[in-house]
Amino acid sequence: MQTKRAVWLIVGAASLHAAAHGAPDPEAPIVSQATVSQATVSQAIVNPAIDAAAYLRVAGEAFEHRSRHRLSEAEFIRMSREPGTVVLDARSKAKYDELHVEGAIHLSFPDIAIESLATMLPDRSVRILIYCNNNFRGAEGPFPSKLPSASLNLATYAALYDYGYRNVYELGPLIDFDKTGIVFATPASALP
Repeated sequence: MQTKRAVWLIVGAASLHAAAHGAPDPEAPIVSQATVSQATVSQAIVNPAIDAAAYLRVAGEAFEHRSRHRLSEAEFIRMSREPGTVVLDARSKAKYDELHVEGAIHLSFPDIAIESLATMLPDRSVRILIYCNNNFRGAEGPFPSKLPSASLNLATYAALYDYGYRNVYELGPLIDFDKTGIVFATPASALP
C-alpha cells in the first residue's frame, strides 16, 4: 500500500514583498505547513548559501539595467565585431558544439560561478554580448525553444549582473534562422 505524500509551501504576500525589497525577516517561516507521510512540519529550512530575497532584489535591479541593454540584430552584429567584445554562449556544451555564433566563447549557465568567471572573464568591465535559444526560430536542433519566462537570457543576464558585470548586452529579437545576418561557426562534424 502506498502512502500518500504531499508538500505545501505557503508564502505570505507580506514575506514575499519584504524579501523582494531586501527586508526579509529571517525569523519568519517561509514554509508554514508541510505534510510528508502524515507528519506535519512547521519550520523554515535555512541555508546561508542560498538567498532568495537577495536573488529577487538583484534580479529586479538587473532587469531594470537590461531594459537599456537590449540590441537589435544589426547592433549585435556590429558590436560583436568590435575589439574587446566578448560574445558569451551560456547554453549547454552539446548545443554550443552543435552550432554557435562565430567567435562566441562557451560558459554553460550551470558553470557560471566565482572561479569560472574569474578565469574566463576577469575584467568585469569587458563588454559581453549574450544570446540564447529563444533568439532564433527555425533551428530547433541547436536552439530548442524554452518557455518565454524560462529564457536563458534572463537567468544569464541576472547572474552576470549579480557578479558585478555591468557592460552586458542582450540580443533582443526573435530572428528567423534562415534569414539572419549573424554568422555561425560550422560544427567540426560538418567539415569534410
